[in-house]
Amino acid sequence: MIIIYHNKSKVTEVVSDTASDFSKEIHRNVVAVLLDFADQLEHEILVWCHESQRNHLNVAVVESLFHHQKLLFSFNPSDNNYFGRELGYIEDSPFIKINKEVRYATWQTSSQVGAIQASVLKACKLDLKVENNFDYFLHSFAKRAIVHGLLCYSEPKLLKGKSIEESVPKESLSQLFKFTKQHYRTRWIFLLFFNLLLFEKRFPLMPLVTSLFNKKRSFNPERLNQISLISTKSIIEKGTIDVLIPTIGRKQYLLDVLNHLASQTHLPTNVIIIEQNPLEDSVSELDFIQNNTWPFAIKHHFTHQSGACNARNIGLDLIESEFCFLADDDIVFENDLLERAMESFRSTGNEVFLVACHLKTQIIERQTPKQFTVFGAGHAFVKSSCLKGLRFNMGYEFGFGEDNDFGMQLRQRGFDILYISTSNILHLKAPMGGFRTKPTLRWQEEVIPPKPSPTVMLFRLLYDTNEQLLSYKTTLFFKNLNKSFFLNPFGYIKLFRKKWNVSVFWATKLKKE
Repeated sequence: MIIIYHNKSKVTEVVSDTASDFSKEIHRNVVAVLLDFADQLEHEILVWCHESQRNHLNVAVVESLFHHQKLLFSFNPSDNNYFGRELGYIEDSPFIKINKEVRYATWQTSSQVGAIQASVLKACKLDLKVENNFDYFLHSFAKRAIVHGLLCYSEPKLLKGKSIEESVPKESLSQLFKFTKQHYRTRWIFLLFFNLLLFEKRFPLMPLVTSLFNKKRSFNPERLNQISLISTKSIIEKGTIDVLIPTIGRKQYLLDVLNHLASQTHLPTNVIIIEQNPLEDSVSELDFIQNNTWPFAIKHHFTHQSGACNARNIGLDLIESEFCFLADDDIVFENDLLERAMESFRSTGNEVFLVACHLKTQIIERQTPKQFTVFGAGHAFVKSSCLKGLRFNMGYEFGFGEDNDFGMQLRQRGFDILYISTSNILHLKAPMGGFRTKPTLRWQEEVIPPKPSPTVMLFRLLYDTNEQLLSYKTTLFFKNLNKSFFLNPFGYIKLFRKKWNVSVFWATKLKKE
């Protein structure tokens, strides 16, 4: 392990447990030193630390964090991030609003303190260049690499005690416009400009114009992908797994799923089936549970209360095994799905991941495991200990967003969500059960219908920054433009605002319930 202390632009000291003399690196550009060390010392962990955090660097924990090579850790103890709140106008992902109390997946990095395997930096070196702005370099690197399998985290364990918070200045708008042009589609610089003008009455014309002269930065992941993801972390003890399936009116499809599970090379211990039928005096139609012989225990719960959130919550209480597969009742998969899932737990050392889920018309593109922005309760594998105390929010019942909300609850507890494309599930999108009744939503009687759906708005209110919410409002407005806008633009804008306000009203009620 090599520790590089710096004053934001220049190296002030290099410390190593070897006898090497690094005095020639003093006063050199910190990015240049990092890239040189990546070439010369590729088996080392490279740590950077601002002088103000020297006494708070938790050296003892660094090596234990790296249970595999493809990791980047950093931490900014300040409430103010490098790009500031305006970043929310262009980035619509959970990587923006960071929970700094836990390990949290994000490409927002920090020069205050951080660490990376030199071999990873070396693999990406051809797409990196020496820059005077260390924070900008780190953000640019992480933003490009995270989509290709470099797992990037905000890690509070890197610092101990009461760290210094005042030394993290916010970057200028010019840098944000430049970053947007280099790492997003060009149209986002105009959306950033429009949002700043509309919501903050700012007119950053010069940052907009100068950003146009910046070229989009590329990234070739070929050499990064050659680094194996083999975790040394042991998260499997028993290797047992339960399967949780909510179902309603899909008898034959569910039977097919059970047959797929019965043919698995790694059998589940329990299959938890939550059957719903809202019709009074109805009884279970799943006679094959008792009539057939199954190589696993089936925990069958019948309820007259329909709704996926309620069904899954009932099922969560019935999980006993070390791991859980959250599944749908209309999926098709190979007989080694669960065996591959256990191997993914073993190789990644991660407690939560999604496998690729596709429709018949879709083709899965094989990718290296990577951090994912969404969660799907029909193709998720989770270590059961992560689920304790968690519930699907009933405010989303019969709406949209309960899956992503559950994923955010996991993130807030410090559990990352990976996407694994080497395993896949075919989602048949089977027709709704014949006895289903369309639920009556409370806002259906509104004279002006809410837009977006109040459940979509609920997720935004719970997890977006204010700037992300406002940017979503802007993009929603443009996506729904039609000829009525050109016939009566003021009337169209007025109606849009009313629909938005109705949605906020109902989402706020759901949030309080």
